[in-house]
Amino acid sequence: MAEKKKTRKKSPKTKKSVKCTILYTFLAILLVGLSIGIDQVYRMCYKNICTKSGESTYLYVHTRMSLDELMAYMKTDYTIESPYNFRLHARLLHFTYVMPGKYKVDAVEADLDFIRRLRNGEQTPVKVTFNNIRTKKQLAGKLSQQLLVDSVSIVSLLNDAKFLEAYGMKPETAVCLFIPNTYEMYWSVSARGLVDKFYGEYKRFWNEERLEKAEKAGLTPVEVAILASIVEEETNKASERPIVAGLYINRLRRGMLLQADPTVKFAVGDFGIRRVLNKHLQIDSPYNTYRYKGLPPGPIRIPTAAAMDAVLNYTKHKYIYMCAKETFNGEHNFATTLAEHNRNAARYQRALNQRRIMR
Repeated sequence: MAEKKKTRKKSPKTKKSVKCTILYTFLAILLVGLSIGIDQVYRMCYKNICTKSGESTYLYVHTRMSLDELMAYMKTDYTIESPYNFRLHARLLHFTYVMPGKYKVDAVEADLDFIRRLRNGEQTPVKVTFNNIRTKKQLAGKLSQQLLVDSVSIVSLLNDAKFLEAYGMKPETAVCLFIPNTYEMYWSVSARGLVDKFYGEYKRFWNEERLEKAEKAGLTPVEVAILASIVEEETNKASERPIVAGLYINRLRRGMLLQADPTVKFAVGDFGIRRVLNKHLQIDSPYNTYRYKGLPPGPIRIPTAAAMDAVLNYTKHKYIYMCAKETFNGEHNFATTLAEHNRNAARYQRALNQRRIMR
């Protein structure tokens, strides 16, 4: 008799593997179908915000706006493809109003993404820069040109003695908090937030190393800023600043009057004076260092970081007199004796007369 062929039965493991493969395939097909469906729903329901310029731009919101106010405000520069969808998505995201700020708008983007960003207050920071500032009014004006905050609010805080106590400042020294540079901040920052921001930068500038140098020079950080403001007004030559700083430190230590012409110009309120006359020296002001010993009550300009570092790294020498050179190249003649200084001053006075510079 012929032998019967033995049939091999599939093992339970093999059956299970086949079932898993079928299941995974089904799930994969289902997921692909769902993703396609979701994409189609997205394309049908989610419309775009488009800039009319065809390029990415920024939306500046000056005051808190409701949804209707926002849509009306955007009409000039933007196209909302479906106002109906825009309102629907705003309700779904519980959007009620947008806070003041600077918001980036891509050339084309989904309204849902745009609404979400506004709702979350996701602003784009702005770069704020300032330099060559002498007064609070100038500072406030420069900052308000770049930010939403108005200059009056800034000046008001910088004159508020009680408010400034928390920062260790007085109205006369408030500008010490502001070190010329470029900073990133939100366009809608408040006046108080602005002062807080610069106070943080001020604390970072005055690190342990600089504080140690100030202490060795016998100065506080505020006094360094005041002296640096005088040094910076005295010379536009960076190489001279440590020398000028050393000269004034020598005079302070000897208890001498600083007799710094820039402080007189500040007291008079005329920085255009080229020839300081006796009538200018008679003005009764704590900023007149020809009449009052020591440093003036506050800076006569907002000093740069470089000027403050020049004071902290002042040159050690014996000079106690200085006079602008008769060449008018911005440099100075330095002297250790009054006789030598008088000769330097006479040459400078003759040069002024020859050029008919009388004020």
